[in-house]
Amino acid sequence: MGREEQIVNERLRKLKELRREGVNPYPYKYSVEDYAEELQKKYDKLKPESHKKDKVKIAGRLMSVRDLGKIIFGVVKDSSGKIQITLQEKETPSGAKDFFKKFIDVGDILGIEGTIFRTKRGELSVLVKKLELLSKSILPLPEKWHGLQDKEERYRKRYLDLIMNESVMGVFEKRAKTIESIREFLVNKGYKEVETPILQSVYGGTSAKPFKSNLNALDMPVYMRISNEMYLKRLIGGGYDKIFEFSRDFRNEGIDATHNPEFTLMETMCAYADYKQNMDLVEEMLEFVSKKVCGTTRVTYQGKEIDFKRPWKRIKMADTIKKYAKIDVKRITNEELKIKLKELGIEIPVFKRGVAIEEIFGELVEEKLIQPTIVYDYPFETCGLAKPKEDEPQYAERFEPYINGWELGNIYSELNDPVLLESYWKEQEKASKKGDEEAQKLDEDFLNMLKVGMPPTSGVGIGVDRLVMLLTDSPSIKDVIFFPFMKPVEKQNGGEHG
Repeated sequence: MGREEQIVNERLRKLKELRREGVNPYPYKYSVEDYAEELQKKYDKLKPESHKKDKVKIAGRLMSVRDLGKIIFGVVKDSSGKIQITLQEKETPSGAKDFFKKFIDVGDILGIEGTIFRTKRGELSVLVKKLELLSKSILPLPEKWHGLQDKEERYRKRYLDLIMNESVMGVFEKRAKTIESIREFLVNKGYKEVETPILQSVYGGTSAKPFKSNLNALDMPVYMRISNEMYLKRLIGGGYDKIFEFSRDFRNEGIDATHNPEFTLMETMCAYADYKQNMDLVEEMLEFVSKKVCGTTRVTYQGKEIDFKRPWKRIKMADTIKKYAKIDVKRITNEELKIKLKELGIEIPVFKRGVAIEEIFGELVEEKLIQPTIVYDYPFETCGLAKPKEDEPQYAERFEPYINGWELGNIYSELNDPVLLESYWKEQEKASKKGDEEAQKLDEDFLNMLKVGMPPTSGVGIGVDRLVMLLTDSPSIKDVIFFPFMKPVEKQNGGEHG
């Protein structure tokens, strides 16, 4: 019998004995009145060996125990932090102390009533007067000194990760603060928050492979949204001026350090605006968010200092390629482009000049854009939902903010010409029939909306997960999503194997 099995059996024995003695090891509620962090702040100036008569009532998980015979020290962790508890002979009722010694294990969730004092060594403690078991832990927590270190295990069992690794909750508190800050910024700018469908009969808004299902009630295929863009624009066509949504999107694509099949996108739409106005909005918004979340515009990401302070560098895509890759894509011929693609090992099914240029940018330039940079004027061939530039129709009124070599969003002046969009979508349908799984679908209802009329509009899409990674110095997107998608664990001969 292994050590863990022995521990589990002993705890199950305690469960049976508790029930025999009429104690419910899983009671229905407990009235918490105090929290560890609040108590630490409230009694910050309490001197060692000083006692207060103030009564407190806390609840939390027992993280460690030191039994010294006449005195027992424990550490209890609640949602705000940790605090020491002390069971002391002549101070703690013998019934509570005996109950603790007989039935309580590390990992149990306890309700504690007592008074506050600071130990000789300066540790703020709750002197236990009353003790209640709120949830008996059957499985032991990970080993004390090593904690939960294996990343795969941490992501699969986030509940253990939160229990054992104190910094994890801080990351997710910053995530919540990031979303709150974006919302605050946009509401103050006059934007209204809306909700759009997650299940869609026609997916669109970008080029990506969707997740497909079937709606049994209507016997029709449906798709998890890859973007909320097309529905936001329907609302603009209906009369809204400024709207935004935090959108859970789903793309049936690769998984890596910056990609998860389910992710959060924040998208806006603003009537009567173009992409240049949104350059200002993006810079101002992300500077605001950085200050709110981190207290500064300067953050350190994996050893690199990044400054969100405005103004950011702005540069055309063609100029970035000329600067960083020493290739003048405005002068290079198609044949020379094909040779360059071959040298780089880049394959595109059908050669298109604009696609080739963007691929070269991705291969040779992106990783060099560390400080916040706005890259604008993308080849029109790669962004059919954007308006072509009036003076240079081979380019689109589109930009992407880059930080740490990552694309952090996608912004453009929205194409509201139904004839031009229908032509683009028909080309996409041809590509789909030839096997392009990321090709966009023709959306008749959306075209109908455009024919009714949609004002000049520009939308901002920002990848929330990547932004949170930057603001929390997290190396993987899995560190900032509570439950990232993981490959199932295979069970073989009663054991689990990743």
